[in-house]
Amino acid sequence: MSTVSGSAEKVAVIVPAAGKGERLGPGAPKALRALGGSPLLVHAVRTLAAAPSVGLVMVAAPPDAAGVAEVQRLLADLPGDTRVVAGGASRQESVALALAALPAQYSMVLVHDAARALTPVDLVEAVAGAVRAGAPAVIPVLPVADTIKAVAGDLVTATVDRSSLRAVQTPQGFTRDLLAKAHAAADPHAPATDDAGLVEALGLPVRTVPGHAEAFKITTPFDLVLAEAVLRRRR
Repeated sequence: MSTVSGSAEKVAVIVPAAGKGERLGPGAPKALRALGGSPLLVHAVRTLAAAPSVGLVMVAAPPDAAGVAEVQRLLADLPGDTRVVAGGASRQESVALALAALPAQYSMVLVHDAARALTPVDLVEAVAGAVRAGAPAVIPVLPVADTIKAVAGDLVTATVDRSSLRAVQTPQGFTRDLLAKAHAAADPHAPATDDAGLVEALGLPVRTVPGHAEAFKITTPFDLVLAEAVLRRRR
């Protein structure tokens, strides 16, 4: 496992966890769905807290009082400095609210999806290390394995060259100033699907590091089945 010097600057991690996750079916918000007996959010935050580079985990909870209280209860016994704020109506708004609540001493920020509950500590360290080394924006990526087609309706219009395509994961890492600038310039009516997209909209470069197969996003019931299998193998 990667380590970080005790004198090295720590990073803060924002975890937007206010989404409903309709594709998982009816029930609790996605971040609070159970995986191996614990909510996805608990798995994600436990990993983040175990990363040597991480000094604070800030979770953006469902915006109602009950949602905030439930997340605070779930995270109360986890190690490390973990705090909870009320999230917003969109992922983008939740990240912005959590970013505004971060203590001033954190100049580097990671943003991580609670639904990527099995992301390894080493990937967190790789992203944090790249930002610490001077990259203002960093994302983990994986090559695209499937053949990709462009379609119109039910007709194929082209086969897309996948050699330059990458699937994007989290955590994504940024200097705090850049992330704040990107959110300040963002269109609230056309929210981006990730924070790197907001940086790209500024015309600024985003660096990549290799992702990890186990950092997949748990979005559908099948993903939960796959995550349970991964969890059993780890145990």
